[in-house]
Amino acid sequence: MTKQQAALRIQKLREEINHERYLYHVEDKPGISEAALDSLKHELYTLELAYPDLITPDSPTQRVGGEALNIFQKVEHTSRMLSMEDVFSPEEFAAWYRRVTERVDAKQLDVYCMPKLDGLAVSLEYTDGRLVRGATRGDGRVGEDVTHNIRTIESIPLALRTPTEAEKKTFPLLADIPTTLIVRGEVFMPVKAFEALNKQRLETGEAPFANPRNVAAGSIRQLDAHVAAERPLQFVAWDLITDFGQKTHEQEMALLKVLGFATTPFSERVTDKMGVERLFATVQKRRSRLPFWIDGMVIRVNNNDVYTELGVVGKTPRGLIAWKFPAEEATTRLVKVIWSVGRTGAVTPVAELEPVFVAGTTVQHASLHNMDEIKRLGLKMGDTVVIKKAGDIIPKVVSVLKNLRTGEEKTIRPPKQINGSSVYRVEGEVALYCDDPHTFERRLQAIAYAVGKHALDIDGLGERTIAQLLERGMISTFVDLFGLTKDELLELEGFAEVSAEKLLDSIRAARTVELYRFITALGIKQVGGETARRLAQAFLTLDVLRQASLDDLLAIQDVGEIVAEAILTFFADKENQNLLNTFREHGGVIGAAKGATTGKLTGKTFVLTGTLATMTRPEAKTAIERLGGNVTGSVSKATTFVIAGTEPGSKLAKAQALGVPVLNENQFSAMLASLST
Repeated sequence: MTKQQAALRIQKLREEINHERYLYHVEDKPGISEAALDSLKHELYTLELAYPDLITPDSPTQRVGGEALNIFQKVEHTSRMLSMEDVFSPEEFAAWYRRVTERVDAKQLDVYCMPKLDGLAVSLEYTDGRLVRGATRGDGRVGEDVTHNIRTIESIPLALRTPTEAEKKTFPLLADIPTTLIVRGEVFMPVKAFEALNKQRLETGEAPFANPRNVAAGSIRQLDAHVAAERPLQFVAWDLITDFGQKTHEQEMALLKVLGFATTPFSERVTDKMGVERLFATVQKRRSRLPFWIDGMVIRVNNNDVYTELGVVGKTPRGLIAWKFPAEEATTRLVKVIWSVGRTGAVTPVAELEPVFVAGTTVQHASLHNMDEIKRLGLKMGDTVVIKKAGDIIPKVVSVLKNLRTGEEKTIRPPKQINGSSVYRVEGEVALYCDDPHTFERRLQAIAYAVGKHALDIDGLGERTIAQLLERGMISTFVDLFGLTKDELLELEGFAEVSAEKLLDSIRAARTVELYRFITALGIKQVGGETARRLAQAFLTLDVLRQASLDDLLAIQDVGEIVAEAILTFFADKENQNLLNTFREHGGVIGAAKGATTGKLTGKTFVLTGTLATMTRPEAKTAIERLGGNVTGSVSKATTFVIAGTEPGSKLAKAQALGVPVLNENQFSAMLASLST
């Protein structure tokens, strides 16, 4: 990136961050998630570090929060309430730790670690041991006087606790408490209290709060103290500004506790970098079980003299950072769109992104689903986008930050050809298709699908190995796997005697396969696992299925004209006929399917919706099928019963519209009991 490009990007980022910060801090109506806003701020911070001469006094990185509201009296802080630099990965934390130790010429430093509560930062002032003022952070220099609301929080002492004589011996610094005492900390709402408050608001027809921080901020900024008093807010202290002669932050936390303040739980001093990493991992695991919300861990140089020596860069102390938990959302830019051809020929757009750390991993690709989704998002090449990733879920683009556009973004157009094969759209479908079944990616996906657990279940055969086999011309379809030799496998990267023999054993085991699994492995368009089971139950052998007519297929439940035509087309294709013959030549045996279960529910179709209290939905499905019934995923006029648990979805409404009988869980259980006797 050139300096000119950086200047334009910085300007756009500042405008967008200021806009989002106004929505969040002044209007209490955030436009994007905090995680996404953090990502934008982090990008701006990084760019300004690279180009420090582009930093201006009005940059969002040079201010801590929004201006004090005029409806409150303004309070000037005795010392600035500084912000913290955020880091989002182990590598960024390690870089901070290395900078700090190099600056103070030490191999390692002890640090004090505290969970970062998701609340509102406030400053408390005590005179002669009594609370005289509570103020919000504001812009770091001037905040809002919210003493009337602060006093309603029971965890904030109205008068400092008097240390016992034993405590004074343990903490000699408490022998003479200064006249003025400044304490800083976090106002927050516990998990259960937040959930109860939202439940109450829903019952009274009010909109629920989006997050606990909004509740804390909104409560503390109320003109009427009764509102704050009705909400069970709490406070924890995380900094003692007044100088008692304390040498470490750990001492400050101990002093605060003696003076009557709750301090951040699960906090501790750590003596090296690896200890911090272990503690971070532990706190992250505990996160969901804690009675309060946290979004990371604060790490502060423990020694106060060293902390002061490190100084401040901009508005952030060098000796203090917030290591954020992996966010589920982040911002990045779209580099290009890759058009991927799946096993059925469906062409899917995949976003190639500038790498970004989100939800614990570095993400460079995200799903765009189809062209309709691209149009819905209004996405253009070069756009800044918000991506979301939770756990193992595939990352996806959820929104576009159009205010950051420079005018150089390009319209995304679908390809007309892929590898020389035409791309087209089928009427009535949102997906694009490529009519060449022999593209590398399509063959790769088809084979990977065929060997998956739902089909042939060949253990140890991943996409990387399949790709090598295709590239070397050793296979072209999944049936070619059954002709592989050990010597051929040993030619592949990552294979030795044991691993090659192990994979061959798995392939040999798959030579004998149940009919429905083999039908699934064929990858017939429109035919998934459930349809494959129904076909196997109806025709019993592959040879009978191959000879089925259109009417024979249409007689099968849930097989319509489109599915039936796809099946007929597949078996009429000469290449597919050769594939079936080759499988048998390699010793493949397709087991005859057992006849369909018959019983008192034979011929009846059920749809399950909602949550059942006495059984899981798979258990309910098994119970129905044991009695000969069928369970499908969609409601139609052919549905016999809909079983509705708690919180049913749209299937219940559709059943009611079509006049399909609906049974609650008790009625369903009674039916099963009567039919099982």
